[in-house]
Amino acid sequence: MVFGASGGIGSAMVKLLASQGKFQSVYAISRKSGLAFENSDVIKPVKLPDYSETTLKQLSVQISQVDLDLVFIATGLLHNDHIQPEKRLSKINADALAELFNANSIVPILIAKHFSPLMPKNGLSVLAAVSARVGSIDDNRLGGWYSYRASKAALNMFFKTLAIELKRTNPNLIVSLLHPGTTDTNLSKPFQGNVPDEKLFDPEKTSRYLYNVICHLNKSDSGSFKDWDNKTIPW
Repeated sequence: MVFGASGGIGSAMVKLLASQGKFQSVYAISRKSGLAFENSDVIKPVKLPDYSETTLKQLSVQISQVDLDLVFIATGLLHNDHIQPEKRLSKINADALAELFNANSIVPILIAKHFSPLMPKNGLSVLAAVSARVGSIDDNRLGGWYSYRASKAALNMFFKTLAIELKRTNPNLIVSLLHPGTTDTNLSKPFQGNVPDEKLFDPEKTSRYLYNVICHLNKSDSGSFKDWDNKTIPW
């Protein structure tokens, strides 16, 4: 199950998973209608009106008989037509803070709340969320981007805490936080100017990198924060 299936990384991950020949179904979850994918016998597009808890709970009930081997969360927000990353303290806005925290922190943990119970206990499964290196407190050397940094740091704490709980209740479920690198999507497009060509990945390459990391995870990795080439990122 891929949340954020209409975005660059989410869409590429849906296509990649469907091409593997190992998943009976790939649920492509998005708030946009009219998603079109090849391999339609495998891909199941699902349009949601929103990512509210009520909507997520309803969806989890609808598919409660499905065992989810992988839940990949690619939802998130950096900017839109009324929000831009803050370069200094004076630009912080309470409404923007709330919107980013909802998109980057609250929605992913609500997805985990309602869909991790559908993940099997008798075999390895993975709950992975796209985070960001700028959410690392230890790695923060440039400052700025207050809302995005803090909301991704909150996501990291949510999932690290969840991993500790699941080691008791479902030790075969691996919780993973993944940094995709700079991917050529609408999210990163305004900020690609100083990114070297070899460090700017197309969504298909990013999805392959992240899927490779997911495939090499083991139970001891649960609660870890890794980048696209499987290197651990400091908290």
